[in-house]
Parts: sequence; C-alpha cells; structure tokens
Amino acid sequence: MLSGLAPEVPPDCRLLVLGSFPSVASLQAQQYYAHPRNQFWPIVGDLFGLDLMRLPYRDRIEAVRQRGLGIWDVYGHCRREGSLDSAINAAVPNDLPGLVAGLPTLRLIAHNGGESARAMRLTRSLGPEVRRLPSTSPANASWSLDRKRAAWREAFVAAQLING
Repeated sequence: MLSGLAPEVPPDCRLLVLGSFPSVASLQAQQYYAHPRNQFWPIVGDLFGLDLMRLPYRDRIEAVRQRGLGIWDVYGHCRREGSLDSAINAAVPNDLPGLVAGLPTLRLIAHNGGESARAMRLTRSLGPEVRRLPSTSPANASWSLDRKRAAWREAFVAAQLING
C-alpha cells in the first residue's frame, strides 16, 4: 500500500487543488507534481507571474500558500503499479470534509483531472464551488498548454487568487 503526501494548505486557502494520488516521481521526491513534464508548476507560475521552476520546492510551496492556494490529493493511500491513474486500486480517500471544515475562506475546490473528479459527488457537498480542471499530467496530451492554462486561469479568477 502506497501513502500519499501531507496537505500543503494555508489557513486562508481560497483555492484547493486536488490531484488523485502522487506519481512515482512525486512519491520518490516527496514533492507535489515532481515529474519534470507535469505542467502544474509552469501553469501556476504563469498565472501568478512567478518563475516557480527556478525556486527550490519548499519555496514554491511557500509562494503558492502565501497566495491562497492549497494542494492535496483525493486519495491518501492506494495500490498502484506505475503512475497512471487508471492503475489505482484499493484507494483510501483523504479526509476532505475534515480539511474543508477548517478553511473558512475557501471559495473553490478544483479537481486536477478525471480521476480526482470522481470525488466531485463528495466535494460538491462541502460548500464551496467545485470545478474539474484539465489534468496537468504529461499523460493528458489532448489539451495544449495554452488551453490548460486558460481553464486554470478561470478557476484562479473565480477563487480571487488573480484578477480577471
């Protein structure tokens, strides 16, 4: 059984991004979105006007936390060979209701990709607006970087992390 990463969520979180479960690269590095071709950090950096890829991981986390962005995953434990979401088995969910209950400024929950979005029935019951965003994974080649960035921008604006 694999174990995921701890939440990186500031107390004044306005946008909570939920992945499914960390990739092999992320688990090995103990860092969210550590695969070098994952577009999460470049997209978020572009939207905040920051070159996050030049920062050490802990500084990236601090930069997004300071701007009201939280990061966690839908699953806390699972069995999986490789990194594909389709290989996830015996998944144990994280305590999303418990986390969200302690975030009074949360405006939006954004699911990063389809496997994460399978939890939308639960997250829609938690109060904030919920959206499914295109996966930033390199496995999601059907969306261009510009198209992904535009969808993510809409969520950042709705959560009031950036101006429209």
